[in-house]
Amino acid sequence: MSTFQNAIAFFVNLGVYDVVLPFLLVFTLVFAMLEKTRVFGMETIDGKKVTKKNLNAMFAFVTGFLVIASSELVRIINTTIANAVLLLVFSILFLVLAGSFHKDEEFFLKDGWNTIFMVIMFVGIVLIFLGSMGWLQLGWWYMMTNIDGAIVGSILLLVIVVVAMLAIVREPKGSENKS
Repeated sequence: MSTFQNAIAFFVNLGVYDVVLPFLLVFTLVFAMLEKTRVFGMETIDGKKVTKKNLNAMFAFVTGFLVIASSELVRIINTTIANAVLLLVFSILFLVLAGSFHKDEEFFLKDGWNTIFMVIMFVGIVLIFLGSMGWLQLGWWYMMTNIDGAIVGSILLLVIVVVAMLAIVREPKGSENKS
């Protein structure tokens, strides 16, 4: 093993990846959300209104500890983040490859492609999360064993109807609502 691999193995044995980093992530996200939303209200200090940082920090601290107390939540967080980063790397790789076929101008996704890729990324994140929780495998197993069942047929029919409705009611390009 190289020196860096030994350092990473030391951090794994120390619990940095299973305790420290998930705690810091949850603490930071919860604290930032509480500061932004001002759920616990504001207080006046020296004539200035500021958030109640002590309450926000304590709530974020407790939430972070409750999350790392559950090894299942830590596993889900670690798996989801790792796979989401992999999705991000694939999307950047796609953009680099697609941009290589363009002239010497900046490459932008145009004509609704931006929205399509945002939907693809959203679906990818949902699938990653469901896969991290084990629900994706369960759903796939159920669908494959009951492919001729009424539930699977109903879901497929519902998806087809929704896609058809969206295609029918979609505004054609260039038309503007004049009211």
